[in-house]
Amino acid sequence: MRILCLLLLLVVGITQAQVMSLPALRAGEVSVSGLSSGAFMAVQFEVAFSRTVIGAGVIAGGPYFCAQGNVLTATTRCSCTSELNNCQVRSGGTRVPELIAITDWFAATRSIDPTSALAGHRIWMLSGSLDSVVPQAVMNDLFSYYRHYIGAGNISYQRKLAAQHAFPTNTYGRACSALGSPYINNCNYDAAGALLAWIYGPLAARSNAPAGRFVAFDQSEFIAAPSWHGMSDTGYLYIPPACEAGGCRLHVAFHGCQQSQDNIGMLFVRHAGYNAWADNNRLLILYPQTTATYANPNACWDWRAHDDTRYAQKTGRQMAAIKRMLDRLGGSPTVLLICRRGRCT
Repeated sequence: MRILCLLLLLVVGITQAQVMSLPALRAGEVSVSGLSSGAFMAVQFEVAFSRTVIGAGVIAGGPYFCAQGNVLTATTRCSCTSELNNCQVRSGGTRVPELIAITDWFAATRSIDPTSALAGHRIWMLSGSLDSVVPQAVMNDLFSYYRHYIGAGNISYQRKLAAQHAFPTNTYGRACSALGSPYINNCNYDAAGALLAWIYGPLAARSNAPAGRFVAFDQSEFIAAPSWHGMSDTGYLYIPPACEAGGCRLHVAFHGCQQSQDNIGMLFVRHAGYNAWADNNRLLILYPQTTATYANPNACWDWRAHDDTRYAQKTGRQMAAIKRMLDRLGGSPTVLLICRRGRCT
């Protein structure tokens, strides 16, 4: 028993030693993408921090503030995820004019960056024609929402791929029509490469065997008590060899519901397809991680106020945590105030 305990302590010590602080790497241009709740998160982060982000890739997501803080709206109008099977998804059902008005009001109150900063963004969207979770009607509304702020020439909308609700790749995953974990499907289509090429322009060839390294970093440096607020203690960063000295661009990849490390380990981090393009294109790939809570058993990103009523604004807990990560990677100091009994440190 004593030997077993010593071995367990040794394993725990090794695991803890592998988790480090997120490094400052003078990261440059920032873009975001995601699937499902990660797509909703990518949209709301891009809109809220439009001065920071230059573009977004959206797979099975919806307009900014789609849920309006209401679970019923989130599960019946923005997606078909209600346990009551009362899906009401239809084109126009997310009430785009209302969402635009709310966006403009948030910008006027400086809760988010000015909407004028969206004009130059590059937007790539994909909606699988077989998607039964976030049907194409929702993404059609997202297209209408974006067109209010961004010219048609800056938006690419792919909607002919016969894909279910999953991240499409051309090398890994289940059948393209399959629905279920790990929500990565082999569709003979490289979504990661397509969205990165649209955002950044023509890319150098992808690597067949990515040569970079993964850094497991401490997310509690960016949000106090992360597991209380649906974020894991640990996130991941992929650093290509050419980016070790800093100065690379940065892409944030938001996984979907049931795709966190608690659900599928490193499958999304290793097999979504981003890393293969990172090596030869000087791209850091940030993989922040969620965790399940009582109010959020599927470890989704907060796009419907299950943790925070300010979830879509710059001061939202998860939103601010991601921004602090970007500031750290960009070389800016990160200050996280933790207050107890009126005293902040």
